[in-house]
Amino acid sequence: MPKGEEVDLLRFEKMLQAQGFGIVAGVDEAGRGPLAGPVVAACAVFDMKNPFPEANDSKKLSEKQREKLFDGIKDASIAYGIGIVGNERIDEINILRATYEAMRAAIMEAAEKLGGVPKHILVDHVHIPDLPRGVEQISITHGDALSLSIGAASILAKVTRDRLMVEMDSVYPGYGFAKHKGYGTAVHYAAIRELGVSPIHRKTFLKTLH
Repeated sequence: MPKGEEVDLLRFEKMLQAQGFGIVAGVDEAGRGPLAGPVVAACAVFDMKNPFPEANDSKKLSEKQREKLFDGIKDASIAYGIGIVGNERIDEINILRATYEAMRAAIMEAAEKLGGVPKHILVDHVHIPDLPRGVEQISITHGDALSLSIGAASILAKVTRDRLMVEMDSVYPGYGFAKHKGYGTAVHYAAIRELGVSPIHRKTFLKTLH
């Protein structure tokens, strides 16, 4: 990664640390759009003296590249957290609220490792409600491509979710979960029409098929 780009990816983190926020966390999610499976969020915190510059927007990386970076991000981070909210909960409270729930869970898992909740959160696109009192957050559109911490969180979330969907392919064969990861491809819709709705499908996403 060119040096200038690396500095650019750290500008939000360094700006906040210059303002006195010692710990800055990045938060992102994976899986808001699929027809099946959970929504997964991740929180990543780095020491700015020793960041992980390879972390970037997970959508720009191949599955193989994300897998390669996954353990490196975990090892390089001060703390990280993963939050997973399943399809039944998504159907119960809707996908946006489920996403927020997963994000809060990821933040609190990272907080346990840090010994306290990060006082400032960088989050991709959304504003997370109901965080602990005193926690500030900045919502950054396309944040996974603009902040190293959010980019790292996006990789953690995406790889975690992809691995879960590969496991589900063995549990519920025939749907192609290992390939499309639950997204609404033509092959996936055809499988639903042939096999019916599986236990991990989001029924509120499939109303037109009922």
